[in-house]
Amino acid sequence: MASLIRLGLLGSIWGSVFLWIKVTGYAFAPIQMVFARLALGAVVLLVIAYAKKLRPPRGAALWGHLTVAALLGNALPWTLFAWGERTASSSVAGVVNATTPMWTVLVTLLWRQERRLGGWRALGLALGLAGTLLIAAPWHTRNGSGGILAFTIGTISLGASFAYMARFLTGRGLPPLVLAAGQLTAGTLLMLPALAFGGRQPITVRADALAALLILGVICTGLAYVLNVDLILREGGPVAATVTYLFPPVAVLLGALFLDEPLTWPISVGSLTVLTAIFCVRRQPRSLPTLSHPSPAATPR
Repeated sequence: MASLIRLGLLGSIWGSVFLWIKVTGYAFAPIQMVFARLALGAVVLLVIAYAKKLRPPRGAALWGHLTVAALLGNALPWTLFAWGERTASSSVAGVVNATTPMWTVLVTLLWRQERRLGGWRALGLALGLAGTLLIAAPWHTRNGSGGILAFTIGTISLGASFAYMARFLTGRGLPPLVLAAGQLTAGTLLMLPALAFGGRQPITVRADALAALLILGVICTGLAYVLNVDLILREGGPVAATVTYLFPPVAVLLGALFLDEPLTWPISVGSLTVLTAIFCVRRQPRSLPTLSHPSPAATPR
């Protein structure tokens, strides 16, 4: 029961990310939002790491890998999602984001981290593509297809980040909290040049947007990661990974309740198709090597 409560809490927090992105966007430009979110999350994790007397990552090569992981898993996808939600709904963003495991599998195959696809995964990839197309409905221009394209590219980048971390950051004997804090710190530094060139827009003073930004950075990016690590340590990676299933229903429900976003039949059917696809992708035959789960700092979303 306790693990289900933790899982539900984590899924609710990360599933709500897309609502907070939408509200934050009322006052902040995408680059401003992502910089502040990364900085707040990094501060939270650095403070916790310092309290636990953990040492920061060392070595130029390690920081280089953390920087690439931050680019693929944080700076680029978070900016694309923030930009995409200017024209597309937060509920659609949550559903598209849930396809991350499928893109991770595809990238690992391209990088030859896994030898073959397998029938279930092939079916999952096909269903995921079909579900995404159904949600996007590119034949209807009013659906914000530009934003959905941004969500898709951002999700592919997230999938690539997991494959990259599995290849270059796992097996180093470093605590996940240290890797996550280092990755968010690297992401914050990456956004500084972007902030100087693309973050000069005036900020509209709105209490709801400021509160949403604080929730994004402190709770959804910082504290939620600590909750995720606790869940992994207590219940194992496979149980923690099922949190992905909660993103679409939480995002769709919150979008409908608080943002008056329409719950159309393509979104409903597409969401169910995506959930089925994730189930198929996560079915791994015992003969296939299992992709090790890296530090999940890149996951939200």
